[in-house]
Amino acid sequence: MQSFGAPRPTSNPYVHMLDDALAATPGVEHVRFDRRQALFGRLDAIQFHWPETLFGAGTGAKALARRAFAVALRARISLGRVAIIRTVHNVELPNDVAPWQRRYLEWVERRTDHRIVLNDLTELPEGAESTLIPHGHYREWFADVEKTDAAPGTLGFVGLVRRYKGVEDLIRVFRDTADVAPDLRLHIAGNPTSAGIADEVRESAKADGRIELDLRYLSEPDFARAVMGSSGIVLPYRFMHNSGTVLAALSLNRPVLVPRTAVNDALSAEVGRGWITMFDDELADSDLLAFAEAIRTLPEGEPDLSARDWDRAGVAHRDAFRRAIAHRRAGAR
Repeated sequence: MQSFGAPRPTSNPYVHMLDDALAATPGVEHVRFDRRQALFGRLDAIQFHWPETLFGAGTGAKALARRAFAVALRARISLGRVAIIRTVHNVELPNDVAPWQRRYLEWVERRTDHRIVLNDLTELPEGAESTLIPHGHYREWFADVEKTDAAPGTLGFVGLVRRYKGVEDLIRVFRDTADVAPDLRLHIAGNPTSAGIADEVRESAKADGRIELDLRYLSEPDFARAVMGSSGIVLPYRFMHNSGTVLAALSLNRPVLVPRTAVNDALSAEVGRGWITMFDDELADSDLLAFAEAIRTLPEGEPDLSARDWDRAGVAHRDAFRRAIAHRRAGAR
């Protein structure tokens, strides 16, 4: 059983693509999340992606019901032989949860039989069993979106506007290029996660007419068009480990500017020269100018994403499930 239900239009594309891959993989009975079946059905294993989604949102009776379910699920897993598989999307557990929720997530970590990592640089607890399954590409996901040409001299930021993604820093640094690159443009598209962030972004962008904002929820076609409409995508995250947005941009044949990390270094070597440019420490106007100059001519061909085909991911997940179940049935506690 997956920890997600039937994917919705607003669901993470990763969930949609994994759902399809598992459904098409022989040897796997792929079950979407269902509370009744989770508590009373026959399960060999449950795979958690973001365990905190168990708690959901809401207050009052709804919150109490979710807590009761989480406690019941823990009891069912603890008393049975259900294996837990964790896909390590994030390096650390979330801090913006209640104390009891934090303890629950720590229990999930201790009880996990097998971990799936998206890159081989993810640190794991000593002795933890794991399988490397790289995050799949988005080529088929965006295949039906009509291809559009990039607007020359336009840099883009696309995706949810969150505090850690450094959009405010990007605007500030971009404004510093006005005197030397008056024709350079910046297009920021995505939904801010709070009214406060939205206000900050709008206020900061007002001083530079070269900046265009599209602060709203983006459908997948709108997301793809925003990426393709830019000559290159800038992702000045203050912390980056696994980034679906990087892979989405590369899947649409757009180069990216990202912080230098060991993960991004490895990805750059994988996809080929010229597709990933990195900046050190904090983003500077010189980084933007150098990136804009470098992408005047795109690299030949396409980024090499052959290791990230989803049919491979389905088979690799099946094998990881089998290892987790064997671990649990061998008497792990």
